[in-house]
Amino acid sequence: MDTVRAKEIVSSPIMANVTYNGASVYIESVNDLRETAKIHSLNQPENSQVVSLTNLTEY
Repeated sequence: MDTVRAKEIVSSPIMANVTYNGASVYIESVNDLRETAKIHSLNQPENSQVVSLTNLTEY
């Protein structure tokens, strides 16, 4: 996923269908410089992690 699209998803009031390693996730924030996103699984919102945007897929 590219940085522009990830930032659009974060700012949108409509939840996008995004996956990380096959699991549905919510993007909390995006770091432009590092091209990473802070995400959490929809099943475990208390477990946030920072991942590369290249590992996120929108479907």
